[in-house]
Amino acid sequence: MTKDWYAQDSHGNVWYFGEDTVEYNHGKSFDNGSWEAGVDGALPGVALPAQPKVGLSYREEYSKRVAEDQSRVLALDAQAEVPTGHYSDVLMTEDFSPIEPRVSELKFYAKGSGQAVLAVDVSGGSEREELVEYRH
Repeated sequence: MTKDWYAQDSHGNVWYFGEDTVEYNHGKSFDNGSWEAGVDGALPGVALPAQPKVGLSYREEYSKRVAEDQSRVLALDAQAEVPTGHYSDVLMTEDFSPIEPRVSELKFYAKGSGQAVLAVDVSGGSEREELVEYRH
């Protein structure tokens, strides 16, 4: 389970201020990468830039050796098919981190959807996350 903190600035950039992450293994809970901007040197990052351009790279989060995700814009015209429908003109990013250099994830963002409608591990894992319900 994860609780995330976001805010949008007056230019339209969506900022990421931290997450409270708990994982469960055989009924026991443990923290897996929680961080909060302003605590122990952690800094906010950009979750989504207001004016994405192909090739743009940005830091999504920064908490030394805890959360150092970065993102790179790969396309502005991608497509994604998930249970909530087919999306075109989708922003596609690649997420990566120096903490886990062999892990790479593609994320697909449709206008007005908020979070990614689709996220797929392309190396270092096999997870796939899809938007299954959307409420206005």
